[in-house]
Amino acid sequence: MRQHGGNRRAPTSRPAPPRGRLRRLARAAVVVVAVLGVLWALDRPIRAVRVTGSFRHVSPLAVERVVANVAFGAGLLTVNLGRVRAAVAALPWVAGVSVRRMWPDALAVRIGEQVAAACWNGDSLVNRDGKVFVTGLADPPAALVRLSGPPGTSRTVMRRYLGMRGQLAPTGFAIVSLALNARGAWRFTLNDGVRVRLGRSDLVPRFDKFVDVALAIVKRHAAAIAYVDMRYMNGFAIGWRQHAPAV
Repeated sequence: MRQHGGNRRAPTSRPAPPRGRLRRLARAAVVVVAVLGVLWALDRPIRAVRVTGSFRHVSPLAVERVVANVAFGAGLLTVNLGRVRAAVAALPWVAGVSVRRMWPDALAVRIGEQVAAACWNGDSLVNRDGKVFVTGLADPPAALVRLSGPPGTSRTVMRRYLGMRGQLAPTGFAIVSLALNARGAWRFTLNDGVRVRLGRSDLVPRFDKFVDVALAIVKRHAAAIAYVDMRYMNGFAIGWRQHAPAV
C-alpha cells in the first residue's frame, strides 16, 4: 500500500506581541480617554450670547434668537460656528458677522450693519456694491437716489450710477434717479427735474457729450426744459415744458 507524501508545513503560532508594544498601546488608549474626558468636561451647554456692534437697524434680541435656534442642544465645543455665522448674516441689514467661543459657556457675536446707498425698484435697498439687502419696504428713505432695472441688474445699475455721479459732482448737479429698462435703454433724472435719455448704445460718449455740451443749456434754462434726448449721432434734442417761458 502506497503512501502519498506531501510538502505539508507544520502549523505555526504567531508570536505574542512584545510587552513594550502592549505598554505603548495602553498608554495611547489612556491618553485618548483622558483627552475625550477633558473635551467632554469643556463642552458645556451654551448659556449666554453676547452681541456687540452697531444696532441702528439690527435688533440684538433678534440676533440672540437666531443664535439660540441654531445652537440649541450643542455644547461650546461642538457648536457649528459656520452655521451660526450664516444664520445671523441672513438677517436684514447685517453686512458682516464674526462668531467666537467665550469660555466657559458663551458665544460672542459681533455684527456690522449695511449702509443703504440707494433705493432699488421702489421697495428695496442696495448697498454701494449694488447688493440688495432689504426688500418689501413700504416707505424707503426719501433722501436716497432711486435706481431701477430688471431682476439681477442691481450691481450693473449701481456701478453706472457711481461713475455718472462722480463725473457730475464738479458741476453742482446730482442724479436723483437712474433707470435701465427691459430693452437695455438708460435714462436718468437730475435734481432740477430734467430727464435725460441715453438709449441703449454709446452710453459713455453720450453722457460725456451731455456733461460737456448740453448741461450748459440745462443750467441756463432748467425751468423750461422737460427732457434732453442724447440718442442722436451728431447732437441732441431738447423737449420744452408746456407753458414754459420762451427761450
